[in-house]
Amino acid sequence: MSLVPLPPPLITFLVPYLPQNRPDRPFVTLTWAQSLDARIAAAPGTQTKISHPETKTMTHYLRACHDAILVGVGTVLADDPKLTCRYGNFSKIRPVVVDPNCRWEYSKSTIACLCEQHTALAPIILISDDVVPPSEENALLLKHGGLYRAVSLDASPEHNWGTILAQIHACGLASVMIEGGATVINSMLPLCDLVDSVIVTVGPVFLGENGVDVAPSVLVSLRDVSWWTGERDSVMAARLLDPETSEEQEAKTNLAD
Repeated sequence: MSLVPLPPPLITFLVPYLPQNRPDRPFVTLTWAQSLDARIAAAPGTQTKISHPETKTMTHYLRACHDAILVGVGTVLADDPKLTCRYGNFSKIRPVVVDPNCRWEYSKSTIACLCEQHTALAPIILISDDVVPPSEENALLLKHGGLYRAVSLDASPEHNWGTILAQIHACGLASVMIEGGATVINSMLPLCDLVDSVIVTVGPVFLGENGVDVAPSVLVSLRDVSWWTGERDSVMAARLLDPETSEEQEAKTNLAD
């Protein structure tokens, strides 16, 4: 299915938040689509359509601006996504899947089929360094040009992102678009030193109390916030506010009062 045209004002809106060169780590864009009640799916393990075709095109435009797209294992198990880019002539983006316990059967995925047809790039699958992938899966992944990469992982997800991004950077990937799922998003939102841009599509729907929500464990504030409203959805683009900076500003305000 072809993409609908991307409105030029939306491109202008996104430009300040697009990847820039960083010498120390990949540029990180954290992005997702959610309902008005901050749900990204109607229930755990299910795929839920939220984005209008207009903002779906935006997603592929953003993918075209990044070297890699990262998701957690829950997303590939629930959605079996293609993790490709269909915007313009930018047909390929490197998928990165965080799968500590090697639960995902790559050989049975849509991505593997696309790689067999030479229409997608094979993924980098990040697994815990104490896990050995099945030999058949490893052989197929290598044949397609992907690889398993062992990473020393902590029990707390938020403690792993520096290591994960270092591994991505070591693979020559200068920017990564992180799309979910909820565990990934919630663990990254408090990390203002690792996330460069946050881009959220908000669809005009409530998914209800059984939905999977975006709810970080701590207070997260934003800065440089901009909004764009399209035919149906709204898009928020922002950067994460450093909590220490926020506290300093609040203290100065209190002194002034």
